[in-house]
Amino acid sequence: MENKTITAAFKSKKLTAIPRGYRTFITNAGIKDTSLDLGIVVSEVPANGAALFTQNQVKGNPVLVGIQHIKGGKVRAVVVNSKNSNVATGKQGYADAVRICKAVAEELKVPVAQIFPSSTGVIGRRLPAERIVSAVKNLPAKLVTTDFEGFAEAIMTTDTFSKFVSRRVGQATIVGVAKGSGMIEPNMATMLSYIFTDAEVSAPRLKALLTKTAASTYNSLSVDTDMSTSDTVLALANGLAGKVSIPQFEKAFHEVALELTRMLARDGEGATKLFTVTVKNCASESAAKAIGKSIINSPLVKTAIYKGDPNWGRIFMAIGKTPGVKIYPEKIRIRWGGKSYGNYQLAVLSAYLQKNEELHLEVSLGTGKKSWTVYGCDYTEDYVKINAYYTT
Repeated sequence: MENKTITAAFKSKKLTAIPRGYRTFITNAGIKDTSLDLGIVVSEVPANGAALFTQNQVKGNPVLVGIQHIKGGKVRAVVVNSKNSNVATGKQGYADAVRICKAVAEELKVPVAQIFPSSTGVIGRRLPAERIVSAVKNLPAKLVTTDFEGFAEAIMTTDTFSKFVSRRVGQATIVGVAKGSGMIEPNMATMLSYIFTDAEVSAPRLKALLTKTAASTYNSLSVDTDMSTSDTVLALANGLAGKVSIPQFEKAFHEVALELTRMLARDGEGATKLFTVTVKNCASESAAKAIGKSIINSPLVKTAIYKGDPNWGRIFMAIGKTPGVKIYPEKIRIRWGGKSYGNYQLAVLSAYLQKNEELHLEVSLGTGKKSWTVYGCDYTEDYVKINAYYTT
């Protein structure tokens, strides 16, 4: 489903650099249709790994397996399928996830605990594991290229474009890949995202960096307030490029995650706009984030910005309903695109909302010095259509 309204400014650019020591295999395993549905990334050496997972109490079987496997801190291969999430499929679904990991491990002659699985797609239907097992036969001979762009395409579901980005840090490279368009308001990550680097970074440092980065990127994103059962973000560092400047690496790592977050928000199901909200002059970061989320999650706000309704009262409503946050209405100030608009300028504000693909709202609370930025999108008729007919 190609969204023609998304400009090139938001879509991924061709990767100009890739990290050393990774190979990919992308194919159609016949999980649902004839499009790409299976992506595998293999590191030539055991890579240090760290991951965060959904906090939904209903977790996909690949998530349950991944939680166990990542405890060792080493990953040799990431195996991701789309079109079926392998969620709510019981003991058989868990066995299917393990079976796939074992098949890949046997092909690569590595410990099964170093295989990291993920699945995305419809919930409640058994994953045809035998098709994936068949697809990975003779896997080493199929690992002839490094195609992160193809990997990003293979893991898409309702996404309208594949999402990938890269950064250089000294002699090292970071590549980030993500998929996600709906069922997005995680409490740790978003849908599926993978960050690969050849920098030398220990697993504990990687986990600390991933946790810190997710807070201001993936965790500050919402499309529709629904936390997926499959949310996973994984970072791998195989060390083949050697040591790097840690401050520079952390900066580039955050840039990769933030760019992916913005792409995910802009590609929300049916969306026509990226909606960024910065709440500042607040008593605490947690309060600022809560207010920002309240605004970007409000259906009344999201529908207003879709067609440019300058109803600023909806913003005040969303601020005021935020639980656990003390609000002083007389202190609130709002700015759109860096400008304040009075009631006599509503037509000008409406034009700003209608003409821009990216909207930025700034809210000042006047209660402190803390701030936070969150990322969302508008609601359109297409969101309803996509989800009303998702499994039919």
